[in-house]
Amino acid sequence: MSETIRTMLETREEQFLDPRAAKSANSKGREKPLPKDPLRTEWQRDRDRILHTKAFRRLKHKTQVFVSPGRDHYRTRLTHTLEVTQISRTVARALRLNEDLTEAIGYGHDLGHAPFGHAGEYALDEAYREFDPDAWFRHYEQSLRIVDVLERSGEGLNLTWEVRDGILHHSKGKKNLGEGDLPATLEGQVIRICDRVAYVNHDIDDAIRAGLITAQDLPQECVAVLGATHSARITTMVNSIVNASSIERDGQREVAENIVMSDEVREATDTLKNWMFKNVYLHPKVDESTKVRLVVKSLFEYLMENPAAMRGEYAVSPEEQKVLSQQQLARRVCDFVPGMTDRFASQMYAELFLPSTWQGV
Repeated sequence: MSETIRTMLETREEQFLDPRAAKSANSKGREKPLPKDPLRTEWQRDRDRILHTKAFRRLKHKTQVFVSPGRDHYRTRLTHTLEVTQISRTVARALRLNEDLTEAIGYGHDLGHAPFGHAGEYALDEAYREFDPDAWFRHYEQSLRIVDVLERSGEGLNLTWEVRDGILHHSKGKKNLGEGDLPATLEGQVIRICDRVAYVNHDIDDAIRAGLITAQDLPQECVAVLGATHSARITTMVNSIVNASSIERDGQREVAENIVMSDEVREATDTLKNWMFKNVYLHPKVDESTKVRLVVKSLFEYLMENPAAMRGEYAVSPEEQKVLSQQQLARRVCDFVPGMTDRFASQMYAELFLPSTWQGV
């Protein structure tokens, strides 16, 4: 009976999902083959593996836009992840794509973010290159490294190929929609485009809450196309994705070859994103890059000199330190530092580099 539950779900996918949707029974599989789960499809299993990781839990104390926000209602990297995943599931459901694969990619896409958001990512990349000029740090590659290598004390999660591909190719950075390498699955493309939908809109909401901008400051040509409220803009973008990514074939509505927005909505979204970079992300009250660079580089340099200060499975014994090359040690440090939360990084920096209050005798 238990085996029938999974096969029933796989049969349902074949019957009801779009012909272009990914089907769990047809997954390219895992690097280390596993017996089939009696209750869950392959991507339901991947979703659960990601959800229970330490890396996922740490996202609640990592910056989205505001570094170490002192109030409760600002987004963190965790709430961003949940919003991306929810919006993506709405799109996937409307297009009859695989919601389970979409959800698994959504939960895993930002696991590799450094402390202090993108400022921390750029600082870590710079610090890493000082010790290994041929290396670099990108959060999407680190997300894949976490699920492949670092979680479960170095065993990794052994996820399916499709989830790993979606995690690796989710990011656009400062690129406009439609630019860059696309994920191999349509479900991965949904995450990629809905990542922008989520962060542009929730960052506007947080910036208004913080008093950095008002709703009236937003570019009016964008408001005219997308809407004047948070919910209206998300609704416009989601409807545009669903409609622009659908085609009529033999009287049936099917998903197109790629997940896209209509030209008008895409251009307004890109314009709004560019406006946010100028007016919010680089705002003096938000841009903490100088301080973040000092903290991240100081920690990186200290740990290169004192690798025993790293904790858990990252700790380096004196004997191991003697045989590790500088490149190998830098890789170890560049796995430890991005795993830090904002709070942990700040506390460690304070303990190492700031004088403590003398309590007397």
